[in-house]
Amino acid sequence: MFDKARELEGVVGMKLESTRDAYGETLVELARADERIIALSADLTVSTRLHWFARSFPERFFDFGIAEANMISTAAGFASCGKIAFASTFAVFATCRVFDQLRMSIAYPRLNVKVVASHGGISVGEDGASHHAIEDLALMCSLPNFTVIAPADARATRELVRKAAYYEGPVYIRLNRPKVPVVYEKEEDFEIGRAKSLAEGEDVAIIANGMMVYQALEAARMLANEGISASVLDVHTLKPLDEEAIVKAAEETGAVVTAEEHLLHGGLGSAVSLVLAEKCPVPMRFVAIRDTYCESGKPWELFLKYGLTAEGIAASCMDVVAMKMHEI
Repeated sequence: MFDKARELEGVVGMKLESTRDAYGETLVELARADERIIALSADLTVSTRLHWFARSFPERFFDFGIAEANMISTAAGFASCGKIAFASTFAVFATCRVFDQLRMSIAYPRLNVKVVASHGGISVGEDGASHHAIEDLALMCSLPNFTVIAPADARATRELVRKAAYYEGPVYIRLNRPKVPVVYEKEEDFEIGRAKSLAEGEDVAIIANGMMVYQALEAARMLANEGISASVLDVHTLKPLDEEAIVKAAEETGAVVTAEEHLLHGGLGSAVSLVLAEKCPVPMRFVAIRDTYCESGKPWELFLKYGLTAEGIAASCMDVVAMKMHEI
């Protein structure tokens, strides 16, 4: 996860890349090829990596200062005139602060605005609860017409930003502050609404998104040493959810653990539970933040304190496999 986590978990040779760098670079590439693409910021141009866009296309870049509601409303106006508007700020400001504007100006008229938010989750670290976006995915999934995406790494971010640019309707993409481990070592084809299978297993399925995908893969390796075979599914698109892939994973393993850097209620675990309760009930466990705002601290300290680790996932998997065996 981070340098200290590498020491704690014994991960050797872990490569780290920035999802927000990937976003900024990709947006410039897209804008070179399409004059309809514009970018909007709210006083956090460097932090969201839109400064590269501003330098390259000053006539298509708009900074609103600390006025996120104005940014979102203006993005809606541009989109209504045929522009592909990318609006970026920190995730907590892009969702909690401007929910009414998102609801009435973008979701309701189903406008072609892409809200790409950096600093998602508790990996924001020392900035504390005021800047930890732990409700953002639940809020955005609650809005009709919005597509909601949480990429696992920089390569996934590049491909999903490219797809989002030409995906009709409003899209929310959650990115991170720190550099994150590389999950996808080579070019992959990503499709919005289609999960990626990263490991095959027979005993338990780990379903994760965002920064927890890497931890899910590490957990699968730990479990293999204990004789437990785990599959890993990267559900990068939380809405629309790939129900077919989720049901298939549950049917093949008979046990599911979800892992997310988000509150349990309203996030990935809730969404997966709704699907499986109706279509394939199996024993489940959830690795997530439990109905609390989190302390300020180093990202690795927070992930450890709130159980968002490979060890935490592995322990939940062993628990749910035992439940499954008891039921049998």
